[in-house]
Amino acid sequence: MKRIRLTPSRRAGLYSRPPLERMMRMHQRLKAGRYPNCRKLADELEVSAKTVQRDIDFMRYRLGLPIEYDQLHFGFYYTEPVSSFPNVDISEGELVALYIGQKALAQYKGTSFEAPLSTAFRKITDGLRDTISVTWSDLDSAISFRSTGRSTADVHLFEELSHAVFKQLEVRFDYKKPGANRYEQRYVRPYHLGCVENLWYLFAFDMNRGEQRTFALPRIRDVRLSKTGFRRPLDFSIARYLEQSFGVFTRPAKTKHAIRIVFDEFAAPRIQEWQWHPSQKLKQLQDGGIELSLTLGNLEEIERWILSWGSHAEVLAPAELKERISRTVSTLADTYRAATR
Repeated sequence: MKRIRLTPSRRAGLYSRPPLERMMRMHQRLKAGRYPNCRKLADELEVSAKTVQRDIDFMRYRLGLPIEYDQLHFGFYYTEPVSSFPNVDISEGELVALYIGQKALAQYKGTSFEAPLSTAFRKITDGLRDTISVTWSDLDSAISFRSTGRSTADVHLFEELSHAVFKQLEVRFDYKKPGANRYEQRYVRPYHLGCVENLWYLFAFDMNRGEQRTFALPRIRDVRLSKTGFRRPLDFSIARYLEQSFGVFTRPAKTKHAIRIVFDEFAAPRIQEWQWHPSQKLKQLQDGGIELSLTLGNLEEIERWILSWGSHAEVLAPAELKERISRTVSTLADTYRAATR
């Protein structure tokens, strides 16, 4: 793999880890012969004296810098000239992977998830053996993340549920189904937390209904963890649970729907670029369009997806799906006709 030698600089900014920023400032003062000591550096860098001492030890023993303590000047100094801070070798793949991790957090900026995610990411990067500094000014313009809509789930609620999932504890909470006017109490065994299309879901066994259900976190409130433990079924698999779903909507279904959709020449390239479902098959058509075939256990989510393509998609089968689309389109047409009168 191609290796890149990255030289630390003041332009590193967002992409530098805090320890490296501290050590760079220490290096500048050492090089200038200012005899910095732990107390002064700690005050200046707003860290503890022990943290400064660990950084000095790292610079001395891991980076091989000639640092000694001068008893007369009460500070550290370089025993021989040091022209520049040691360079660090890092692979291009490692650099991009770390940067993408940082950029991915941006989609949660301004939400309750921002602080804990940033803290977790900083702890991970601070624990890396190699110190990383980036001077690529074009990285920020080269890689970005953007999504339409994101979950508004509360971080405390998420932490409570994730704790219940990890510790396998039964949970009670109030839940408001889509279209419902009031909340209902649920008593569940939480199996899994998953983020699907920027929305967090809890996959759990509903004790009162005697079957597995899916709950959107923004519709949950008043979580109460019990002291009653349970054992997650050994055969539980979120992939298997969702294999007949086009999103997260699942229900026991004896009938599997063989779905066939034709997309015109305009939409065909986009359809080919994505893996929409594990069961999908594509067939190129002579007019430049494409036929998508897949097998699902329900029709609710695929109906909404097809409608999002407007006139660029046409359902060939099954008949039930064609009828659902037809009814929805007719209702929409009536609504807009009435609005323009």
